[in-house]
Amino acid sequence: MVHEFKETSSQSWFSRIKGAFSGILVGLIMFAASFVLLFWNEGRAVQTHKTLQEGAAGVASVDSQRIDPTYEGKLVHITGKADTQETLSDPDFNISVKALRLQRQVEMLQWHEESKSETRKKLGGGTETVTTYSYKTRWSDRLVNSANFRHPEGHENPASFPMESLSKQAGRVTVGAFLLTPGQISRISKMETLALKKSNRPPKKLMGKGRLQNGVMYFGSKSQNKVGDFRVLYQVVYPTQVSLVAKQSGQGLVGYKAKAGGTIDMLSLGNFPAESMFKSAIAQNKVMTWVLRFVGLMVMFIGLKLVLRVFSVLADVVPIFGNIVGAGTGLIAFLVALCLSLITIAVAWIYYRPMIGGILLVIAIGVAVFAQMRVKKAQAPQELAAD
Repeated sequence: MVHEFKETSSQSWFSRIKGAFSGILVGLIMFAASFVLLFWNEGRAVQTHKTLQEGAAGVASVDSQRIDPTYEGKLVHITGKADTQETLSDPDFNISVKALRLQRQVEMLQWHEESKSETRKKLGGGTETVTTYSYKTRWSDRLVNSANFRHPEGHENPASFPMESLSKQAGRVTVGAFLLTPGQISRISKMETLALKKSNRPPKKLMGKGRLQNGVMYFGSKSQNKVGDFRVLYQVVYPTQVSLVAKQSGQGLVGYKAKAGGTIDMLSLGNFPAESMFKSAIAQNKVMTWVLRFVGLMVMFIGLKLVLRVFSVLADVVPIFGNIVGAGTGLIAFLVALCLSLITIAVAWIYYRPMIGGILLVIAIGVAVFAQMRVKKAQAPQELAAD
Protein backbone atom coordinates (compact mmCIF):
# COMPACT_ATOMS: atom_id res chain seq x y z
CA MET A 1 0.00 0.00 0.00
CA VAL A 2 1.40 3.39 -1.04
CA HIS A 3 -0.06 6.82 -0.26
CA GLU A 4 1.25 9.94 -2.01
CA PHE A 5 0.81 13.65 -1.28
CA LYS A 6 2.16 16.57 -3.29
CA GLU A 7 2.95 20.02 -1.95
CA THR A 8 4.06 23.11 -3.86
CA SER A 9 6.13 25.81 -2.18
CA SER A 10 7.76 29.00 -3.44
CA GLN A 11 10.84 30.93 -2.39
CA SER A 12 11.54 34.53 -3.34
CA TRP A 13 14.80 35.75 -4.82
CA PHE A 14 15.62 37.80 -1.72
CA SER A 15 14.98 34.80 0.52
CA ARG A 16 17.32 32.68 -1.63
CA ILE A 17 20.04 35.36 -1.44
CA LYS A 18 19.70 35.43 2.34
CA GLY A 19 19.99 31.64 2.44
CA ALA A 20 23.03 31.73 0.14
CA PHE A 21 24.84 34.17 2.45
CA SER A 22 23.95 31.95 5.44
CA GLY A 23 25.39 28.98 3.58
CA ILE A 24 28.78 30.69 3.29
CA LEU A 25 29.49 29.98 6.97
CA VAL A 26 28.61 26.31 6.57
CA GLY A 27 30.74 26.17 3.45
CA LEU A 28 33.75 27.66 5.21
CA ILE A 29 33.42 25.13 8.05
CA MET A 30 33.28 22.25 5.54
CA PHE A 31 36.21 23.77 3.62
CA ALA A 32 38.35 23.89 6.77
CA ALA A 33 37.26 20.42 7.92
CA SER A 34 38.30 18.88 4.58
CA PHE A 35 41.96 19.85 5.16
CA VAL A 36 41.93 18.17 8.58
CA LEU A 37 40.31 15.03 7.16
CA LEU A 38 42.72 14.77 4.21
CA PHE A 39 45.85 15.34 6.30
CA TRP A 40 44.72 12.93 9.04
CA ASN A 41 43.86 10.25 6.48
CA GLU A 42 47.35 10.27 5.00
CA GLY A 43 48.89 9.89 8.44
CA ARG A 44 46.49 7.06 9.25
CA ALA A 45 47.27 5.32 5.94
CA VAL A 46 51.04 5.51 6.42
CA GLN A 47 50.89 4.34 10.03
CA THR A 48 48.59 1.43 9.14
CA HIS A 49 50.81 0.41 6.20
CA LYS A 50 53.97 0.49 8.29
CA THR A 51 52.23 -1.41 11.09
CA LEU A 52 51.11 -4.15 8.70
CA GLN A 53 54.54 -4.38 7.08
CA GLU A 54 56.14 -4.71 10.51
CA GLY A 55 53.64 -7.37 11.49
CA ALA A 56 54.06 -9.35 8.26
CA ALA A 57 57.82 -9.44 8.79
CA GLY A 58 57.65 -10.60 12.41
CA VAL A 59 54.58 -12.83 12.72
CA ALA A 60 54.99 -16.49 13.69
CA SER A 61 52.45 -19.19 12.81
CA VAL A 62 51.92 -21.47 15.80
CA ASP A 63 49.90 -24.55 16.64
CA SER A 64 46.56 -23.50 18.10
CA GLN A 65 46.24 -26.77 20.05
CA ARG A 66 48.97 -25.85 22.54
CA ILE A 67 50.25 -22.62 24.05
CA ASP A 68 54.01 -22.31 23.67
CA PRO A 69 55.44 -19.94 26.34
CA THR A 70 58.28 -19.12 23.92
CA TYR A 71 55.90 -16.85 21.99
CA GLU A 72 54.56 -14.98 25.01
CA GLY A 73 54.17 -11.29 24.11
CA LYS A 74 54.93 -11.92 20.44
CA LEU A 75 52.79 -11.59 17.33
CA VAL A 76 51.36 -14.99 16.40
CA HIS A 77 49.07 -16.45 13.77
CA ILE A 78 46.70 -19.33 14.46
CA THR A 79 43.90 -21.14 12.64
CA GLY A 80 41.25 -23.44 14.00
CA LYS A 81 37.65 -23.82 15.01
CA ALA A 82 36.14 -21.10 17.18
CA ASP A 83 34.17 -23.30 19.54
CA THR A 84 32.26 -23.15 22.80
CA GLN A 85 30.65 -25.51 25.26
CA GLU A 86 28.06 -22.94 26.30
CA THR A 87 24.38 -23.21 25.43
CA LEU A 88 22.61 -19.94 24.60
CA SER A 89 18.89 -19.85 25.26
CA ASP A 90 15.77 -17.73 25.01
CA PRO A 91 13.15 -19.15 27.37
CA ASP A 92 10.44 -16.91 25.88
CA PHE A 93 10.32 -19.11 22.79
CA ASN A 94 11.89 -22.26 24.21
CA ILE A 95 15.08 -21.76 22.19
CA SER A 96 18.28 -23.51 23.24
CA VAL A 97 21.32 -23.86 21.00
CA LYS A 98 25.07 -24.39 21.27
CA ALA A 99 26.35 -21.26 19.53
CA LEU A 100 28.75 -18.34 19.72
CA ARG A 101 25.91 -15.83 19.43
CA LEU A 102 22.11 -15.96 19.45
CA GLN A 103 19.98 -13.08 18.24
CA ARG A 104 16.23 -12.61 18.50
CA GLN A 105 15.09 -9.98 16.04
CA VAL A 106 11.67 -8.43 16.51
CA GLU A 107 10.30 -6.52 13.52
CA MET A 108 7.09 -4.52 13.38
CA LEU A 109 5.11 -3.49 10.32
CA GLN A 110 5.20 0.32 10.28
CA TRP A 111 4.57 3.29 8.05
CA HIS A 112 7.69 4.85 6.50
CA GLU A 113 7.88 8.29 4.89
CA GLU A 114 9.88 9.06 1.77
CA SER A 115 10.08 12.40 -0.01
CA LYS A 116 11.50 13.74 -3.24
CA SER A 117 11.54 17.30 -4.51
CA GLU A 118 11.75 18.96 -7.90
CA THR A 119 12.69 22.64 -8.03
CA ARG A 120 12.04 24.94 -10.98
CA LYS A 121 13.53 28.39 -11.32
CA LYS A 122 11.23 31.30 -12.17
CA LEU A 123 11.93 34.57 -13.94
CA GLY A 124 12.90 37.11 -11.30
CA GLY A 125 15.11 34.77 -9.28
CA GLY A 126 12.46 32.91 -7.29
CA THR A 127 11.92 29.14 -7.26
CA GLU A 128 8.96 26.79 -7.13
CA THR A 129 9.41 23.40 -5.49
CA VAL A 130 7.08 20.43 -5.80
CA THR A 131 7.61 17.88 -3.02
CA THR A 132 6.05 14.41 -3.16
CA TYR A 133 5.61 12.58 0.14
CA SER A 134 5.16 8.81 -0.15
CA TYR A 135 3.99 6.51 2.65
CA LYS A 136 4.66 2.78 2.53
CA THR A 137 4.44 -0.02 5.07
CA ARG A 138 7.42 -2.29 5.67
CA TRP A 139 8.94 -4.40 8.42
CA SER A 140 11.51 -2.68 10.63
CA ASP A 141 13.36 -3.58 13.82
CA ARG A 142 13.49 0.12 14.82
CA LEU A 143 10.64 2.28 16.02
CA VAL A 144 9.54 4.88 13.46
CA ASN A 145 8.07 8.03 15.03
CA SER A 146 5.09 8.92 12.82
CA ALA A 147 4.60 12.20 14.72
CA ASN A 148 7.47 13.59 12.64
CA PHE A 149 5.74 12.75 9.35
CA ARG A 150 4.60 15.58 7.11
CA HIS A 151 1.20 13.89 6.87
CA PRO A 152 0.78 11.78 10.02
CA GLU A 153 -2.99 11.46 9.65
CA GLY A 154 -3.81 7.91 8.66
CA HIS A 155 -0.16 6.89 9.02
CA GLU A 156 0.12 6.50 12.77
CA ASN A 157 2.62 3.97 14.10
CA PRO A 158 2.52 2.33 17.56
CA ALA A 159 4.44 4.20 20.26
CA SER A 160 6.47 1.15 21.31
CA PHE A 161 7.41 -2.40 20.37
CA PRO A 162 5.27 -5.16 21.87
CA MET A 163 8.43 -7.22 22.47
CA GLU A 164 12.13 -6.38 22.67
CA SER A 165 14.87 -7.84 20.51
CA LEU A 166 17.53 -9.92 22.25
CA SER A 167 21.20 -10.71 21.67
CA LYS A 168 23.34 -13.17 23.63
CA GLN A 169 27.00 -14.05 23.19
CA ALA A 170 28.99 -16.93 24.61
CA GLY A 171 31.37 -15.84 27.34
CA ARG A 172 34.03 -18.49 26.69
CA VAL A 173 35.03 -19.20 23.10
CA THR A 174 38.26 -20.98 22.25
CA VAL A 175 40.37 -21.71 19.21
CA GLY A 176 42.23 -24.80 20.26
CA ALA A 177 43.96 -23.85 23.53
CA PHE A 178 43.54 -20.11 23.00
CA LEU A 179 40.76 -18.06 24.58
CA LEU A 180 39.16 -15.31 22.48
CA THR A 181 38.25 -11.86 23.79
CA PRO A 182 34.62 -10.61 23.64
CA GLY A 183 35.63 -8.21 20.87
CA GLN A 184 37.09 -11.02 18.78
CA ILE A 185 33.99 -13.13 19.31
CA SER A 186 31.74 -10.30 18.16
CA ARG A 187 33.68 -10.10 14.87
CA ILE A 188 32.73 -13.67 14.00
CA SER A 189 29.76 -12.54 11.94
CA LYS A 190 28.74 -15.64 10.02
CA MET A 191 25.05 -15.29 10.86
CA GLU A 192 22.65 -18.09 9.90
CA THR A 193 18.88 -18.22 10.14
CA LEU A 194 17.49 -20.39 12.91
CA ALA A 195 14.05 -21.49 11.78
CA LEU A 196 11.37 -21.66 14.47
CA LYS A 197 9.32 -24.82 14.84
CA LYS A 198 5.94 -25.67 16.32
CA SER A 199 7.71 -26.75 19.49
CA ASN A 200 9.00 -23.18 19.92
CA ARG A 201 5.95 -21.81 21.67
CA PRO A 202 5.63 -18.08 22.43
CA PRO A 203 5.20 -16.59 25.94
CA LYS A 204 1.86 -17.16 27.69
CA LYS A 205 0.62 -13.63 26.97
CA LEU A 206 1.01 -14.34 23.23
CA MET A 207 -0.17 -17.94 23.30
CA GLY A 208 -2.65 -18.62 20.51
CA LYS A 209 -1.99 -15.28 18.81
CA GLY A 210 0.94 -16.28 16.60
CA ARG A 211 1.23 -18.13 13.34
CA LEU A 212 4.31 -19.90 12.03
CA GLN A 213 5.37 -19.23 8.46
CA ASN A 214 8.68 -20.29 6.91
CA GLY A 215 10.37 -20.49 10.30
CA VAL A 216 9.19 -17.01 11.36
CA MET A 217 6.53 -16.34 14.02
CA TYR A 218 3.95 -13.66 13.10
CA PHE A 219 1.65 -11.95 15.61
CA GLY A 220 -1.39 -9.81 14.93
CA SER A 221 -3.70 -10.14 11.96
CA LYS A 222 -4.61 -13.67 10.98
CA SER A 223 -4.54 -13.05 7.24
CA GLN A 224 -3.26 -9.79 5.75
CA ASN A 225 -0.58 -8.06 7.79
CA LYS A 226 -1.49 -4.66 9.23
CA VAL A 227 0.45 -1.80 10.85
CA GLY A 228 1.33 -2.81 14.40
CA ASP A 229 1.70 -6.51 13.59
CA PHE A 230 5.09 -7.92 14.50
CA ARG A 231 7.21 -10.93 13.72
CA VAL A 232 9.99 -12.77 15.53
CA LEU A 233 12.93 -14.39 13.78
CA TYR A 234 16.19 -15.82 15.03
CA GLN A 235 19.76 -15.73 13.78
CA VAL A 236 22.67 -17.67 15.17
CA VAL A 237 26.46 -17.90 14.82
CA TYR A 238 27.55 -21.51 15.08
CA PRO A 239 31.12 -22.67 15.83
CA THR A 240 33.20 -22.06 12.71
CA GLN A 241 36.73 -22.02 11.34
CA VAL A 242 38.68 -18.80 11.89
CA SER A 243 42.17 -17.38 11.47
CA LEU A 244 43.70 -14.84 13.85
CA VAL A 245 46.80 -12.66 14.07
CA ALA A 246 47.38 -11.00 17.45
CA LYS A 247 49.71 -10.95 20.44
CA GLN A 248 49.96 -14.07 22.57
CA SER A 249 49.15 -13.08 26.14
CA GLY A 250 48.74 -15.84 28.69
CA GLN A 251 45.96 -18.11 27.47
CA GLY A 252 44.53 -15.56 25.05
CA LEU A 253 45.21 -13.30 22.10
CA VAL A 254 45.13 -9.51 22.43
CA GLY A 255 45.99 -6.50 20.28
CA TYR A 256 49.67 -6.25 19.34
CA LYS A 257 51.13 -2.73 19.59
CA ALA A 258 53.59 -2.26 16.72
CA LYS A 259 56.61 0.06 16.81
CA ALA A 260 54.98 2.01 13.97
CA GLY A 261 52.21 2.97 16.39
CA GLY A 262 49.32 0.89 15.09
CA THR A 263 47.65 -2.15 16.66
CA ILE A 264 47.29 -5.57 15.04
CA ASP A 265 44.30 -7.71 16.01
CA MET A 266 43.02 -9.45 12.88
CA LEU A 267 40.34 -12.11 12.54
CA SER A 268 39.14 -13.73 9.32
CA LEU A 269 36.48 -16.36 8.74
CA GLY A 270 38.04 -19.53 7.34
CA ASN A 271 41.54 -20.97 7.31
CA PHE A 272 44.02 -18.44 5.86
CA PRO A 273 47.82 -18.25 6.09
CA ALA A 274 49.33 -15.18 7.75
CA GLU A 275 50.70 -13.86 4.44
CA SER A 276 47.23 -13.88 2.89
CA MET A 277 45.72 -12.07 5.88
CA PHE A 278 48.32 -9.31 5.75
CA LYS A 279 47.94 -8.88 1.99
CA SER A 280 44.19 -8.55 2.44
CA ALA A 281 44.63 -6.01 5.26
CA ILE A 282 47.05 -3.94 3.15
CA ALA A 283 44.58 -3.95 0.25
CA GLN A 284 41.76 -2.88 2.57
CA ASN A 285 43.91 -0.04 3.87
CA LYS A 286 44.48 1.20 0.31
CA VAL A 287 40.76 1.10 -0.45
CA MET A 288 39.93 2.95 2.77
CA THR A 289 42.60 5.56 1.99
CA TRP A 290 41.13 6.30 -1.45
CA VAL A 291 37.58 6.35 -0.08
CA LEU A 292 38.54 8.95 2.54
CA ARG A 293 40.47 10.95 -0.06
CA PHE A 294 37.35 11.10 -2.20
CA VAL A 295 35.24 12.04 0.81
CA GLY A 296 37.69 14.83 1.67
CA LEU A 297 37.61 16.09 -1.93
CA MET A 298 33.80 16.09 -1.96
CA VAL A 299 33.58 17.89 1.40
CA MET A 300 35.91 20.60 0.08
CA PHE A 301 34.03 20.81 -3.24
CA ILE A 302 30.62 21.14 -1.55
CA GLY A 303 32.02 23.69 0.89
CA LEU A 304 33.36 25.83 -1.98
CA LYS A 305 30.07 25.43 -3.87
CA LEU A 306 28.22 26.81 -0.86
CA VAL A 307 30.64 29.74 -0.64
CA LEU A 308 30.24 30.55 -4.35
CA ARG A 309 26.51 29.79 -4.53
CA VAL A 310 25.60 33.43 -3.86
CA PHE A 311 26.87 34.40 -7.36
CA SER A 312 24.59 31.94 -9.17
CA VAL A 313 21.63 33.02 -7.02
CA LEU A 314 22.28 36.67 -7.88
CA ALA A 315 22.35 35.75 -11.58
CA ASP A 316 19.12 33.74 -11.28
CA VAL A 317 17.05 36.85 -12.00
CA VAL A 318 17.23 35.38 -15.49
CA PRO A 319 17.33 31.60 -14.89
CA ILE A 320 19.52 30.80 -17.91
CA PHE A 321 22.18 33.22 -16.66
CA GLY A 322 22.01 31.61 -13.22
CA ASN A 323 22.53 28.17 -14.78
CA ILE A 324 25.59 29.41 -16.69
CA VAL A 325 27.08 31.07 -13.61
CA GLY A 326 26.25 27.95 -11.52
CA ALA A 327 28.02 25.68 -14.01
CA GLY A 328 31.01 28.01 -14.05
CA THR A 329 31.31 28.29 -10.27
CA GLY A 330 30.83 24.54 -10.00
CA LEU A 331 33.75 23.91 -12.37
CA ILE A 332 35.91 26.44 -10.53
CA ALA A 333 34.97 24.90 -7.16
CA PHE A 334 35.87 21.42 -8.40
CA LEU A 335 39.21 22.46 -9.89
CA VAL A 336 40.17 24.45 -6.79
CA ALA A 337 39.07 21.57 -4.53
CA LEU A 338 41.06 19.07 -6.60
CA CYS A 339 44.12 21.31 -6.57
CA LEU A 340 43.99 22.02 -2.83
CA SER A 341 43.23 18.37 -2.03
CA LEU A 342 46.31 17.25 -3.98
CA ILE A 343 48.42 19.91 -2.26
CA THR A 344 47.15 18.83 1.17
CA ILE A 345 47.85 15.18 0.38
CA ALA A 346 51.29 16.14 -0.97
CA VAL A 347 52.14 18.16 2.13
CA ALA A 348 51.01 15.25 4.30
CA TRP A 349 53.18 12.85 2.31
CA ILE A 350 56.14 15.26 2.47
CA TYR A 351 55.65 15.13 6.22
CA TYR A 352 55.29 11.34 6.31
CA ARG A 353 57.05 10.24 3.09
CA PRO A 354 59.06 13.04 1.39
CA MET A 355 59.77 11.43 -2.03
CA ILE A 356 56.19 10.50 -2.96
CA GLY A 357 54.96 13.77 -1.47
CA GLY A 358 57.19 15.74 -3.84
CA ILE A 359 55.73 13.98 -6.89
CA LEU A 360 52.19 14.70 -5.71
CA LEU A 361 53.10 18.34 -5.15
CA VAL A 362 54.27 18.65 -8.77
CA ILE A 363 50.97 17.14 -9.98
CA ALA A 364 49.02 19.56 -7.77
CA ILE A 365 50.92 22.54 -9.20
CA GLY A 366 50.09 21.26 -12.70
CA VAL A 367 46.40 21.17 -11.86
CA ALA A 368 46.64 24.69 -10.43
CA VAL A 369 48.23 26.00 -13.63
CA PHE A 370 45.55 24.27 -15.72
CA ALA A 371 42.80 25.80 -13.57
CA GLN A 372 44.33 29.27 -13.96
CA MET A 373 44.49 28.85 -17.75
CA ARG A 374 40.84 27.81 -17.83
CA VAL A 375 39.81 30.91 -15.86
CA LYS A 376 41.80 33.21 -18.15
CA LYS A 377 40.30 31.52 -21.21
CA ALA A 378 36.80 32.07 -19.81
CA GLN A 379 37.54 35.75 -19.10
CA ALA A 380 39.03 36.50 -22.55
CA PRO A 381 35.68 36.69 -24.48
CA GLN A 382 34.23 38.99 -21.78
CA GLU A 383 37.21 41.39 -22.07
CA LEU A 384 36.91 41.46 -25.88
CA ALA A 385 33.19 42.17 -25.61
CA ALA A 386 33.91 45.04 -23.21
CA ASP A 387 36.40 46.58 -25.69
